Amino acid sequence: MSDLQGRRAMVQGMSSESGFEKIIAKVPLAEMDKYSTSLSSLTQGRAVYSMKLAEYAQVPGEIQTELLKAYEATEKED
Repeated sequence: MSDLQGRRAMVQGMSSESGFEKIIAKVPLAEMDKYSTSLSSLTQGRAVYSMKLAEYAQVPGEIQTELLKAYEATEKED
């Protein structure tokens, strides 16, 4: 759960199903990069995850500024 929170997740619930813990959370897609590797490392390869689109949301201001700077840098290179 702490790994998800570090990825700007909004945890919506936890449940136990057939001896397994299930975490339901909304996480920005950009934060899910390399999540399968991280999850495998954290759980010694025992956990699985699935994703589906929940909604589109506005990017926080500080992240938007970083994205714009990166875009402008690539435009200057071209």
